[in-house]
Amino acid sequence: MVQATALWDALSTGIDDEAEAIRSVFTWSYRALPVHSARLFRLLGLHPGAEFSLPAAAALGELTLSRARQLLDDLVGAHLLEQTAPDRFQFHDLLRAYATETVQTDESSEQRQAALRRIVSWYLHTADAAQTWLYPSEDHLPLQEPPPGVRPLAFADYNAAVDWSEREHGNFLPLVRGAARNGLGQEAWQLATVLWFARPPSASERDWLELGRIGLEAAEGEAEGEDDSRARTRLLITTGIAHRALNNFSEGLDALGRAVTLARGSDSRFDEAHALNLIGLIHLRRRDLDLADTHFGQALSLYLDLDHRQRTATVLSNIASTRLSAGRLPEAAAVLDEALAAQRSQGNRGGEGNLLRIAAALRLEQGDTDAARQSIDDALDIALALRDHTREAFWLLTLGDIQRTTGEYGDALTSYQRSAMLHRRLGDRSREALAWRGTGQTYTETGRLPEAAAFHRQAAAVHRDLGDTWQHALELDHLATAIHPKDPQAARTHWTEALTHLNPYSDPRSRAMRSRIEGLLRQPR
Repeated sequence: MVQATALWDALSTGIDDEAEAIRSVFTWSYRALPVHSARLFRLLGLHPGAEFSLPAAAALGELTLSRARQLLDDLVGAHLLEQTAPDRFQFHDLLRAYATETVQTDESSEQRQAALRRIVSWYLHTADAAQTWLYPSEDHLPLQEPPPGVRPLAFADYNAAVDWSEREHGNFLPLVRGAARNGLGQEAWQLATVLWFARPPSASERDWLELGRIGLEAAEGEAEGEDDSRARTRLLITTGIAHRALNNFSEGLDALGRAVTLARGSDSRFDEAHALNLIGLIHLRRRDLDLADTHFGQALSLYLDLDHRQRTATVLSNIASTRLSAGRLPEAAAVLDEALAAQRSQGNRGGEGNLLRIAAALRLEQGDTDAARQSIDDALDIALALRDHTREAFWLLTLGDIQRTTGEYGDALTSYQRSAMLHRRLGDRSREALAWRGTGQTYTETGRLPEAAAFHRQAAAVHRDLGDTWQHALELDHLATAIHPKDPQAARTHWTEALTHLNPYSDPRSRAMRSRIEGLLRQPR
């Protein structure tokens, strides 16, 4: 939080006269301020980001909102601060550096530390309030009462919490980094833990990895205790989730394996079940279906013993997805309705939407396109209501598949294009490549074979780079289909390579695919 003064060093390199002139203007304006306005100006130099809200400024300055607004108006009038929106303000970089410099000289170390605790506490408790709406089923971290004069926000509804989260998201990492650098280790890991559940629904997990690393280091640096052990477990779990979303599967398994060990050591069966379920999801993404099934079964057993109905429903949906991936459609259908009813009874909209997406894919394979379309439309309505681009992007792939199957080729291309764009923004290369696959399939079905081949080649390269042999095999199959009419020999080469990638898999879907490709290769040249 005190790094901004380095700007002065950079500015002063070779242009001392210009830097001194700018500093003189700032000093004149600052010294002309009323005493309370001047104090708020320098305390704002402790804020982690360049942009901040009226309530955050009030917390820093131990002020009421009305008094803080008056003083901020003084700073705007003196051109030391810029108002960017109602009740939101920002510094120019050099002015922020100057404010940071003056707070070091004009406030004691005790006063600075107290102000830092106030702003950290304001964000911590406000993020906790946002979690109530964004992740209502998640346990809240026990927190001490905020310091006197700190008034965290409360939110009237889900959209208000998302609005705050989106506005403040850029301050989250510098806030945790600043807390850790300034001796607030406990606050740093508490922030990292709570901010995971206060992230914007459409934020990429890659934005959180560094924040989580700092929080985990802070938790590991604290004295050993039950709260710290739970914090490390939670942070390892969220780190594992982030790595899974970014296709960093080895890193995700490492973090989640450590979480299981910690949870078992502290007899936290809920956290153990959570981590086991997530390990299952990584194995599902890697198509290690037997391992996925094993871990889902272990998690399900623990959740049933704990009588945790919502998490039980979540694991059942993952079991349904595993069976669908394997091509065991009746077995997937057998648990689907039970899991969907459970998610609806618990009011878990995200979980309900995920099951509707699975149901849509299942109905599509069964040939019931009307039911499939109704399910995916309902799922996407949930994603839009939650303002969740991660869900929307993934579920659009299924919508595109349904539209392609029913001959709505233009609509299918639109769905795949938006899915690819969102996944690129989120940093999920694997699912972006799946959107390219859908695009290639659509072009194949409309006779635009060179364009189809280009998209399949692009997708195949991504799956190869990610080491995803299953998806690579599927893409090579689609590529061979696209080029076969003009280059049968090259198509045979791709089908032959696809067979080598299918060797590790023995589930019904992979066996059927292997049999089909072998039949194609037996045909006369």
